[in-house]
Parts: sequence; C-alpha cells; structure tokens
Amino acid sequence: MRRRTCLSSLLTILSLALAPAACGDDGGGSGDEIGDPDNGSSVGSSDGATDSGSSDGTTSDGTTSAGTTSDSTGTTTGDTTESDDNGTGFKFDLPIPDSNGGNACNGMGGEDVEFSYIWVANTAEGTLSKINTQTLVEEGRFITRPDHLGRPSRTSVNLAGDVAVANRDGGVSKFLARSEDCPDLNGTPGIQTSTGKADVKAWDVEECRAWHTPFNGVANRPVAWTAGELDPQTCTFVGQKLWTSTSNLAVPGSMMVNRLDGDSGTIEDTIPAPGVDIGSWGAYGGAVDGENNFWFSTHGSANPPTLSRVTYDDLVLTTWPVPAGVAPYGMTFDSEGYAWVAGYAGGVARFDPDSESWDVVPQVTGLGMQADGQGRVWVGTYGGMGTGVAAIDVQTLEVLDFIPIAAGVTKGVSIDFFGYVWVVDMASSAYRVDPDTHEYTSYDGLDSAYTYSDMTGAGLKNVAFPAR
Repeated sequence: MRRRTCLSSLLTILSLALAPAACGDDGGGSGDEIGDPDNGSSVGSSDGATDSGSSDGTTSDGTTSAGTTSDSTGTTTGDTTESDDNGTGFKFDLPIPDSNGGNACNGMGGEDVEFSYIWVANTAEGTLSKINTQTLVEEGRFITRPDHLGRPSRTSVNLAGDVAVANRDGGVSKFLARSEDCPDLNGTPGIQTSTGKADVKAWDVEECRAWHTPFNGVANRPVAWTAGELDPQTCTFVGQKLWTSTSNLAVPGSMMVNRLDGDSGTIEDTIPAPGVDIGSWGAYGGAVDGENNFWFSTHGSANPPTLSRVTYDDLVLTTWPVPAGVAPYGMTFDSEGYAWVAGYAGGVARFDPDSESWDVVPQVTGLGMQADGQGRVWVGTYGGMGTGVAAIDVQTLEVLDFIPIAAGVTKGVSIDFFGYVWVVDMASSAYRVDPDTHEYTSYDGLDSAYTYSDMTGAGLKNVAFPAR
C-alpha cells in the first residue's frame, strides 16, 4: 500500500460533522449520545467481503441558475491572539505543477510528514480535539467559541496544517497546529496552549487560537480552505482564504456564502443565495475544487436538495438539483474533477461539472465521504450495507470494497497522508482503518464526536496537487 505523501511537513486533520432526523442534524444541544470519556485505543479487524460490487449508475441532467453576487466587505471580531505568521506553511518535496526547471521549490527532498493530525469536534462539549494520526494520542483540546455553546462540527485543514472549525450555532475559529507558530500575547511568559484532553485552556488563556469570527444568530456548518498561492521565495503558501456558509433557519432565502481572509478572519466577501432552499439546516457539506471554487450541498430535507458552486474569481453562484430520490448528507470533491454527494437515502451521486450531469450509485447510501487521491471515494455507509466504509471507483462507479466497522454509526470520513481511512462515530471514537488489510485501530477519548469533512487536509492537497 502507498503510505507516502506528496507533502513534506504537511499537517493531517479532521473535519465534517453531520446528522439527520431520520438521518438529520442532531438539532438539539448535545448530539445523540456522549462517548466514553476514557482515553485509549482498541484494535480490531474486519472480515468484510472484498469482492467488488457493481454499480448501475443512472444519469440525469441538472439545470443551472446564475446566482447574485455581492462584493461586500464584512467585519470580523478578531481574536486577541491573532496570528502574525503571514501564512507560513509547509514545503512540497515534489516539483510544483506548471513550474519551470529552475523553480527553487523543485526537488526539495524528503518524503516524511513532519506531523499529521486529525481534528475532531466534540459537539456537546464545545471543543475541538487534535489527534496525532500516527500515535493516536490527543495532543490538544480547544474551546471553539467564547461561551462554550457553539456546538462545533465541520473542520477544514489548510496547506500549512492549520485548522478552521465552524460552530453550528454560529462562529468560525482558526487554530494553529504547531505551538512554535503561536504568538505569546496573553501576558504570561511562554506559550500557553492545550496539551491534551485534560488540559483545556480558558478562552483568554489559549494562545494557539489565531482568530475567531462570530456569526451571531445563524446556522454555520460547511467550512473549506482554499490552497492559496505558492511563494517561490519561501516555498510556502500565502493568501489562503476560507469559505463558509450561514443561514437563519427561521427565514427562507436567508443563506449566505462568506469568504474570509485566512490570516485575520476578516469577512471579505458575502454572496447571497436566496434561491437555494435551506431545508432544516442550511448549507450542510462543503469542499473546494482545484480552482478554489466553493462547492456546497444542502441536506436532504431541502426542497429540492441541491448542489451549488461559487466561483473563486468572480463570486458567481450556480445551483443544480440533485437527482430525484437522493437525500444528500456529506459531500466531497475528487482529484478527477467530480463533485460527490452521499445520500442517506437514494444512493451516492457523482456530478460532472463539464456536462452538468449526474450519475448515481444506488446500492450505497451513506453519510460522510472523502476521495483518497487514488481513484476511490470512501463513504461512511448508512442503511442496507451495514455500518462501515465503502469504496467506489471515481471513474467506473464500481463498488470496490466494503469494510465493516464495529461502531454505532459511521458518521464522518476522512483520509490521512499515510493512506488510512478515518471514521468518526458520533460518540467517543475515531477509527483509523487500513484499506488494504481491513484492520483498524481507534482513539476512544472523544466526547459526542461529530465531524465529517476534510479533517486532515489531505482532501485539499489532492485537489490542489493531484497525483500524476
């Protein structure tokens, strides 16, 4: 199995969390159940069938409508510990695409990952866990909103390895992965930052929180980083932006897409989406493509459920209905240029932006999902196949594999930089699954874990710098 990454010093993290009523958002305060508070890991194996399934994907043409654009400059309440790292990040060990032979960033050597984290939200607790994907040790836990009541869920990791987390009850926070990048601003000598589950710092003490941008009185779910621009002098990424979306659930037509400055958290652009039905939860899942465009899906409760795109360059919104019968939950974008939605009913659907058409894999229903950069999309299964993860070929739509997992629900799915598939169970565990052997190990110290999205940053890396 390929365990190498194209990034040297790139961070791995965890981020997308969801749940419907009969597969909806937990809606209330604390999620469905609280996980076992004890730390530790368990090892299991899966005897799931490895025979390839078949997929009779059906195609339906989508319709598009141009959205309206607002180039408005928003305001942000920057955190007092705002980072001044100016977008410093990690370096590639492979030639940068479209660069000439003299580019100083070419052939930087070394294939080892300096550090690799998955970031999982503890929804009821109002915190975010930072878990080392190699040791399965929780190395930090952070409050995500000043009042502790944000109910965090989706996370997204940028190419510097830093994370942004959205609070479902409003507000986005950015945390720095490495303590050496954190500014000493709270008046106490040295860097005060959490070192694990039992060491959660108070809001005004934690110094690895770069900023917090409040979105008051709105639902705030999907969050996704852009790649930024490569600085050829420093071989780091600068100018990274963060996409998110908000809705007032009591007001139809209130959905907004927001683009934030990644260094400060300032709201730079707000794009109204009045024609997108918000359903029960507003925008639900989100991801970027290789051109930094923002893709987001609504929950299956919307009428109709839709997939939308906001273009990076001109902020134009386009919306397509998903195929009839598909009830979207999670979504991802793969390195081949397809958008995907996992339906908790009706199957998994793949969208081709060029032809504006859909194909459906009806035999797989699921929740969270992510593409692995090796031609597969992994789906946390829900319904008929049982509890586990299924792999679908991104080109042929063939169901390649199914790995059963002894979890109550396979809610969130992410891939790390070593090729492992991670699954979050909405209780106390995050499972690290070997897609070759079907063996898995778990970290069991989470509390009402609820995240599904690009929790490691591998999803962004795969679309920004796909394997050749």
